[in-house]
Amino acid sequence: MNFKNTGTIKQVKDGVVFAEGLSDVGYNETVLIKTGEGAVRGLALNLDEDLVGIAVLGDYLKVRGGDLVETQGTLLSIAVDEHILGKTVDALGNIYNSSNPACPDGKRMPLEKVAPGVLERENVKTPLQTGILAIDATIPIGRGQRELIIGDRQTGKSTICVDTIINQKGKDVYCIYVSVGQKNAKLAQTISILKKAGALEYTVMVCASASDPASMQYIAPYAGCAIGEYFAQQGKHALVIYDDLTKHAWAYRELSLLLRRPPGREAYPGDIFYIHSKLLERALQFNKELGSGSLTALPIVETQAGDLSAYIPTNIISITDGQIFLDKDAFNSGQRPSVDIGASVSRVGGDAQVKAMKQVAGKLKLELAQYRELKAFSQFGSDIDDETKKKLDRGARLMEVLRQNQGEPLEVEDQILLILAITEGILDNLEVALTGVTTERILSSIKTSRELVKQAVSEKRKLSEQEIVKIKEEMAKYA
Repeated sequence: MNFKNTGTIKQVKDGVVFAEGLSDVGYNETVLIKTGEGAVRGLALNLDEDLVGIAVLGDYLKVRGGDLVETQGTLLSIAVDEHILGKTVDALGNIYNSSNPACPDGKRMPLEKVAPGVLERENVKTPLQTGILAIDATIPIGRGQRELIIGDRQTGKSTICVDTIINQKGKDVYCIYVSVGQKNAKLAQTISILKKAGALEYTVMVCASASDPASMQYIAPYAGCAIGEYFAQQGKHALVIYDDLTKHAWAYRELSLLLRRPPGREAYPGDIFYIHSKLLERALQFNKELGSGSLTALPIVETQAGDLSAYIPTNIISITDGQIFLDKDAFNSGQRPSVDIGASVSRVGGDAQVKAMKQVAGKLKLELAQYRELKAFSQFGSDIDDETKKKLDRGARLMEVLRQNQGEPLEVEDQILLILAITEGILDNLEVALTGVTTERILSSIKTSRELVKQAVSEKRKLSEQEIVKIKEEMAKYA
């Protein structure tokens, strides 16, 4: 016979209850609260001598003092199978705004688990193409990497992630978009963009909106990670986007203060670093013995006035394998995406690039660095010689080439061709304003060059000198 440990609710707060009598409950164990309006699930987070602090996972307004609580003897888990693709679910795996499970017969995946060890992993070396030239050329992301996307609000952080999902079409990458603390209107807009692009069929939306309890916002990223792990463990590739971990930290701070945990810096609890590190450490590239699956994480963090030294940003920067920094001034001046390449870094680097891209991207980075220095120097108003002016003009054209509209990701072949066009001087005689129109005309016209680049990419090799000469000759006809 299975005896369940039972207790009684003694105190009720906003989304949190305290119960007594649960002598056998474990940390992070699920409990069932039996209210007058039906059962509600809870998560045991505080284990004190007399009382157990429980985060209510659902409608906490149903709970009253004196209600019975039962331990379940299990950790929180979510049911997952292929049927979850294309659906919007809550942090418990139910269809959003309903109590019906998305995958009633799915495999139970634990929301929290110890991240796989070093021996189960492999080096990150396969590129995960975002379709965004500024990122794929200068701050490459690999499958299994954790790359932070950071910047002020309204600088295009979510847009980069949505474009990355769209670019995974036909590339056998399953995407999980975790929306934490966002407005429902923004989530609806994101779903609409993905549906229009045909990307929803390989994407799962995990939602804990601003109107949901702090407990649901807290567990949502772990639910998204568990869904991604289901695919990675089958030897497939998954991409999880956490939008955003700033609001996740706020939700955990709210829970911790309600549970009467001692506050630390900025009123965050002492384990605020740990809740993010245990989440992001689960991103990995499995080794061949375990199927070579991968889980890539793109967490988003919002800054205030570009301050990268704030508490949560510095925590997550130290956990991730690099960051993509979006600049507010660049965004306001019309540079989209507003990636600050100087302040951004990928610690995986060229290992996560195809050889042909790595070959041409080095020159691009050098010219960008020179342009930034010369532009800063030229603002002092001193006389500029012809050589410097030529480099400034080329830099301005380069910034034009790096501009991209939302929802228009570029294939890696087109990215390589654009880099060659700017670094090999094909566009040097153009007016800066005509750069965008000219590059579109070049890409739509050069069939032979695209085939040469496509062949080099598929054969995982560099472009030969003869191939580069042929590409330059064909481009020059249309420039």
